[in-house]
Amino acid sequence: MPLEDLLSFLGEDVSDPEEESFLLFSQKLPSQDLGFVDAKATNLEITVSGRDLNIRQSPTLLSSNREGGTTGAVVWKITPLFAQWITSNSNILFRLSVLDESSIALELGSGISGVVAIALARRIGRYIATDQEYVFKLLKANIEDNSPKGTGSGSSIAKHHGKAQVSNGSARVRSKIEVLALDWESSLASNLPAMMGTDSAEVFQAIDAVIACDCIYNESLIDPFVRTCADICQLANACSAEKPTLCIVAQQLRSDMVFVAWLKAFHKLFKVWKMPDDHLIDELKDGSGFVVHVGILRTGTQSH
Repeated sequence: MPLEDLLSFLGEDVSDPEEESFLLFSQKLPSQDLGFVDAKATNLEITVSGRDLNIRQSPTLLSSNREGGTTGAVVWKITPLFAQWITSNSNILFRLSVLDESSIALELGSGISGVVAIALARRIGRYIATDQEYVFKLLKANIEDNSPKGTGSGSSIAKHHGKAQVSNGSARVRSKIEVLALDWESSLASNLPAMMGTDSAEVFQAIDAVIACDCIYNESLIDPFVRTCADICQLANACSAEKPTLCIVAQQLRSDMVFVAWLKAFHKLFKVWKMPDDHLIDELKDGSGFVVHVGILRTGTQSH
């Protein structure tokens, strides 16, 4: 089976989060500052898998005092690198058919860019980009501006409180990319009753992969983030126990204390593997300052 093949390629899972953290932070890591591509630019030109993307940012929002965070207002360095890796022809997930043209992926903390959504939606069946609503204006604009015209691309939006999808332009556009409001501070399970009757509720039950790029940068985010990952995987696994949902977490190595706290919490609920260098692009390998982990929810796990 594809998943069994993948696990054989990944090798030994992480048995000791503290040892894993020590090994990663013992490397000589390059200085990445906070990890923004360019926090002052209102427009970024990014190339992913041979495609040139023009991404709008909001430096003003980033520097504002908005309650609830502003880090999603600009592009982080790991995002285009992750998009380049996961969409490459040599990517192990596609080579082993763990992901294919029928797969559904959900991203946590998409931010304004839509870079992973734009790149990966071309290779899978459906992509759900989630974040807080303050990023939606730019996120939808970036998806629309960088999607091939005349192919049914565009964006739709569904909210937890059951609002109807919003179309682009004068006609309703049905897209492979959906933008969904998802607040980590509230349980996905408690929000599902309000979603029932919407297209999103059924899609959550068929998610093949949960993706997160640079979502952990302080300890207060760890518990709600891990709980949300577990809630989504638990719901999907209940509907398809034979093919558990993958949780793919990519991040920049900043604080060893924050990282080990995340890995301990994640490891408690998920069986975890570090993606080996043999299956990564050079920009994500050991010594790059970035790391990619893959998690599968432990059998019988309850996230609450």
